[in-house]
Amino acid sequence: MSARPRPAPPARPRAAAALVRQQRALLAAEALSRADTRMARLVKRIGPHRPVLTADPFRALVGSIIQQQVSMSAAAAIQKRLRQACDGRIRPETVLGLESAALRGCGLSRQKAAYLHDLAQHFAEGRLTSRQLRRLEDEAVIAAVTQVKGVGRWTAEMLLIFCLERPDVWPIDDLGLRKAVRFFAGLAEMPAAEVMRTAGEPFRPYRTYASWYLWRSLEGPFMPGVSL
Repeated sequence: MSARPRPAPPARPRAAAALVRQQRALLAAEALSRADTRMARLVKRIGPHRPVLTADPFRALVGSIIQQQVSMSAAAAIQKRLRQACDGRIRPETVLGLESAALRGCGLSRQKAAYLHDLAQHFAEGRLTSRQLRRLEDEAVIAAVTQVKGVGRWTAEMLLIFCLERPDVWPIDDLGLRKAVRFFAGLAEMPAAEVMRTAGEPFRPYRTYASWYLWRSLEGPFMPGVSL
């Protein structure tokens, strides 16, 4: 009697999550392509959805606060110095362990140093937790994190997109997305909020993915002016 084949070992959590992410991205790309022929050409040209994600909500919010009103290169340098000041681990307790002067020494303004301390205090006291944020609905996440000084709706939406991986976020106030929609829709001027809302409707329930493709459309070979 031949031995039964052994069942395949269960996928490791990280590998399983990557597979789910890939499958969801494929479904989203197919749905977006069906929704709009211009988006279909954009999806085909850009290829698979591969965003840069931050797994930890606290670090994601720290990064968003640092990035406010500075260039990406400046933000990266500040974040590197902050990581060094925190002994390699940006956590609520390590941020709270730094005086305002030490945070300013990393390149942060006095105001941003206060924002980071307030954010760290919220997490340290349990007013915000990673588990809580992962379980809340999108609008509830926005309501929760905007209680932190310096965190507005846009920052909360970036958390939903690049950390919590919510599939249907459409950040109508994002300057890059507004610029992309302007070129994508052939508008004469930057779209107002109501125009942005209308532009996103065909892409439900995958507006996060549409946002990513539209952001990418402003980069390199995908820049406006390249025929789609």
